[in-house]
Amino acid sequence: MNAMLETPELPAVFDGVKLAAVAAVLYVIVRCLNLKSPTAPPDLYFQDSGLSRFLLKSCPLLTKEYIPPLIWGKSGHIQTALYGKMGRVRSPHPYGHRKFITMSDGATSTFDLFEPLAEHCVGDDVTMVICPGIANHSEKQYIRTFVDYAQKNGYRCAVLNHLGALPNIELTSPRMFTYGCTWEFGAMVNYIKKTYPLTQLVVVGFSLGGNIVCKYLGETQTNQDKVLCCVSVCQGYSALRAQKTFMQWDQCRRFYNFLMADNMKKIILSHRQALFGDHVKKPQSLEDTDLSRLYTATSLMQIDDNVMRKFHGYNSLKEYYEEESCMRYLHRISVPLMLVNAADDPLVHESLLTIPKSLSEKRENVMFVLPLHGGHLGFFEGSVLFPEPLTWMDKLVVEYADAICQWERNKSQCSDTEQVEADLE
Repeated sequence: MNAMLETPELPAVFDGVKLAAVAAVLYVIVRCLNLKSPTAPPDLYFQDSGLSRFLLKSCPLLTKEYIPPLIWGKSGHIQTALYGKMGRVRSPHPYGHRKFITMSDGATSTFDLFEPLAEHCVGDDVTMVICPGIANHSEKQYIRTFVDYAQKNGYRCAVLNHLGALPNIELTSPRMFTYGCTWEFGAMVNYIKKTYPLTQLVVVGFSLGGNIVCKYLGETQTNQDKVLCCVSVCQGYSALRAQKTFMQWDQCRRFYNFLMADNMKKIILSHRQALFGDHVKKPQSLEDTDLSRLYTATSLMQIDDNVMRKFHGYNSLKEYYEEESCMRYLHRISVPLMLVNAADDPLVHESLLTIPKSLSEKRENVMFVLPLHGGHLGFFEGSVLFPEPLTWMDKLVVEYADAICQWERNKSQCSDTEQVEADLE
């Protein structure tokens, strides 16, 4: 009887608490890692045409499942964080030559040129002109990985170094890169056209670079001369629309905004003498007080309003974002255009994706590709834990470019055949 009274019940209760705690932790892990999310081919938005049918046949990645690493690959945050921190796995070091161009306002633009390492699939001379993401340049790991892969597939690559982004290159005018300025990219493209008169161009932009290249192509029809196609990856299309969403805590966008602003502040302050020095002839709207406001800025919008828009004389942030966003230029692009975003990109709100969806419904040359996973410029692949050196994004861009080159070759051959038959008649 006494033994029965002394039987403790606490361990059973304690075991139940432990089990509940473990279950709660597992639930949080499953939710955070999004483990229940399925893998699937990307959603595609396009109009039925000869080009789109050819692309579906020639680009297996468009219709094949994108399978990210099993443990963490379905989390857009982890994909984004790994890209931001690690860049890529075992990044190669392609050898290139740095070119310098003096701009009309005294700025010194630089880009790196990488020659092809193999013959192109159609035997043509094709150059990829590449615009990296915000504050990025040719030495970033994701750029090095992509360039090496493109070189090995027969492409010459020219990579813009955003003005002020390279730590060892000083500014030579009171201006650095901005959200939609196409001057430096245009100068690089013109150099390539003059130096390689027989080359054809594939235009590629990542994140902010996607906005720049699309805006550049849409500014004038002349900018599309000798351009085979354009690929934009992970851009937001409209800074004015993104302004509100980027200040929200949903998907931690406000936190990402703070981190990116902090990085921009460091870059601007590293060039403070060239931008704010007493000997510098600054834009009239740029005042010394803007430097003090820069120290307290906690968002990209505050930096753009206090500093960046003033390089080009915009009167307000709204005017700056309206004029510099590619959204108002996209419909002017007539060459094949592939727009790529990830549905789980924490930086690009889903409301912004209505822009490429709507465009693809109106323009036969546009294909919008939307995989479930990939984060912001992540798109890692791998079996369980460790990602592969090449990403789905790297392979897709080259695969699409190869297909467009083949499409143009087939069109040319058909035209030649029709001409011969007409001559015989």
